[in-house]
Amino acid sequence: MPHSSPRLILGCPLWAEPAWRGALYTHDTDADQRLYEYSRVFAAVEGNTTFYALPSIDGARRWASLLPADFHFCAKLPREVSHGDRLDPEHPDLQRFFQCMAPLEQRLGPVWLQLPARFGPQQLAQLGLFLDALPSDYRYAVEVRHLDFFRKDDNERRLNRLLHERGIERVMFDSRGLFASSARDPATLDAQRRKPRLPVHAVALEQYPTVRFIAGLDNEQSLRWAEPWLGKCAQWLGEGRSPMLFVHTPDNRLAPELARLFHARLQQLVPDLPPMPAWPGEQQQQESPQQGGLF
Repeated sequence: MPHSSPRLILGCPLWAEPAWRGALYTHDTDADQRLYEYSRVFAAVEGNTTFYALPSIDGARRWASLLPADFHFCAKLPREVSHGDRLDPEHPDLQRFFQCMAPLEQRLGPVWLQLPARFGPQQLAQLGLFLDALPSDYRYAVEVRHLDFFRKDDNERRLNRLLHERGIERVMFDSRGLFASSARDPATLDAQRRKPRLPVHAVALEQYPTVRFIAGLDNEQSLRWAEPWLGKCAQWLGEGRSPMLFVHTPDNRLAPELARLFHARLQQLVPDLPPMPAWPGEQQQQESPQQGGLF
């Protein structure tokens, strides 16, 4: 697929978060309106829902009608495909995934294959065969969690080479900010229980180096953990790449604001970085101050 001009592609783990009303969103929004308003600010979203259940074709068609043509809907392949006993390119859920998501057209992707921690170097040949059988109409990215892919040895080099030869990104997962948090609120504790804790390797194999940045609830502290990614994003933009950064916080209430703070810091390193679009909910507040508070 042809490459567009390099740009920073920011996103969050979801779009339909009611807590963002009055800030990212306007006040009275349904799920479709939230997706529309979200996509006017952010250029990508993690499509985690497809890991658990697929939308209807009509649902995907509706999403496509709401999204800009250059949006990136990074849907995960179903867990029945990625977390089964083997990667089966003939799996019926894989076929259904592409049928259901087809209406998104160029907005779909990179499609994510998130592999379980038990998927190790001995299964790389199986991974290659699976990736070779995927439809060539879309872009892909692979996230691994087996520790043997993080030792900077031949196993990791084999993985990176396998992906690079196929034009596929390796998703980088950085949860250091989350695990550095001393907060004891339920959301943080739950996130620390569920999220993996892996070494962080900055790897840009193709046009869209992809980072999932998992932070705590203190955005200023989180920015300190994000500091290396500021330099990396500036470097990648200078190389003509379009880095994709997905910002998580424990309950994701603070994710959009952390992404905005990251963007502002990156502008200091890359002065010609386009400004982040205004947030619809904040615009509504400015236009209708008589409405009072956020809720």
